[in-house]
Amino acid sequence: MQKTRAGRWVALALAGAITLTGCSGTADGARDAGTAEVTASGQSLDAAQFADLAAGEGVVVLDVRTPEEFAAGHLEGAVNLDVSDAGFAGQVAELDPDATYALYCRSGNRSQAAMGLIQGAGIDSLADLAGGIQAWTQSGGAVVTGS
Repeated sequence: MQKTRAGRWVALALAGAITLTGCSGTADGARDAGTAEVTASGQSLDAAQFADLAAGEGVVVLDVRTPEEFAAGHLEGAVNLDVSDAGFAGQVAELDPDATYALYCRSGNRSQAAMGLIQGAGIDSLADLAGGIQAWTQSGGAVVTGS
């Protein structure tokens, strides 16, 4: 019984260490500094965090909605890459694997799906906008129209 208790304590200590490591480190400090390298790790960002990431040097903003939705209003400088298009995988294959990508859609669902597909292609420096362009505009973010 002593070995079982000791094993449980070791497992609990290990789980606690992993949890603490995940909650601390450079990610929060880097987010405060607005650096793209750490915040673009496959996570969903709120509008303020997304704006910080998108403003980073070399960050490519991808609008994964349809061309019609894109024309109706998109973030300044965004590139339209329709996740529902049959050629999406081919377009992803042409992306620079060393670049950082900030993805968004209307509500966050398609950008989450697109993020998974892009990560599957070997690109890990990316994040999406939680709540999509709806959350962006609700937080006062600007959009432009046209293509």
